Order: sequence, then C-alpha cells, then structure tokens
Amino acid sequence: MKRIITYGTFDLLHYGHINLLQRAKERGDYLIVALSEDEFNEKYKNKKCYFNYEERKHLLEAVRYVDLVIPEKSWNQKVHDIQLYQVDVFVMGDDWKGKFDFMTEYCDVIYFPRTKMISTTQIKNDLKTVDQERTVQV
Repeated sequence: MKRIITYGTFDLLHYGHINLLQRAKERGDYLIVALSEDEFNEKYKNKKCYFNYEERKHLLEAVRYVDLVIPEKSWNQKVHDIQLYQVDVFVMGDDWKGKFDFMTEYCDVIYFPRTKMISTTQIKNDLKTVDQERTVQV
C-alpha cells in the first residue's frame, strides 16, 4: 500500500484544498492529512482560524480522498510522522517549494501547483470587503 501525507490548516475548506487532496490521493492508496492544531496555528503560524481544530478535522474526514486525519503540533514532527505511518510520498503546495527537500532521505517529496484564483486568505479578504461595502451602504 502506498501512503501519502500532506500538512495544512485547511480553514474555510474550498476547491483549492479539494484539488490538493484529490491530486495527493491519486499518488497512492492511503492519504493522511496532518491538520494544524489551533495552538500551533496561533503560536507558530500567526493564523487565527474561523473553524476550530475539531470542526476542521470533521470537514476533512468527510472528504472522500482523506483516509486519516492526525494533529500537527509542531514544525518538527514531519520526519517522525513519515516513519510512524510508513509514508511513501510527502505532498505540499508549491508555495512551500524547496522547504522540505531534506525529507527526500525518508520519502518522495512532491510540490503541487496551487489552484489559481483561490486561497483562504483571499476568501477572508473578500468577505471583509463585502462587509465593509454593506456597512457603507447602510
């Protein structure tokens, strides 16, 4: 069985996330998603999520491409996860290109192109703009 792993926050799950998960699953038989915990996001990524960890986990578990969701608690757990879950392929978006090349010692590393015209940051910015426009109209 070929095992794939990817990492992320997956807040405001959107079609860019689904594209990544689908492409990752196409590389093997079993897809593991390491989902950033709330404390990790806030403390180390400077991200505040709309959905908490349990809600984001529940959403990911409902996606047909995902076989297992595990918590991401630190930047340094990746090699441990790869060894523990006997991972064959590590997948990330190409905005991380080169950052995880050191892991080729443990498994294949693939960077997928991001889906154009969509990101969680863009969605949050668009929602702020809509909210500001509504406030001005009132």
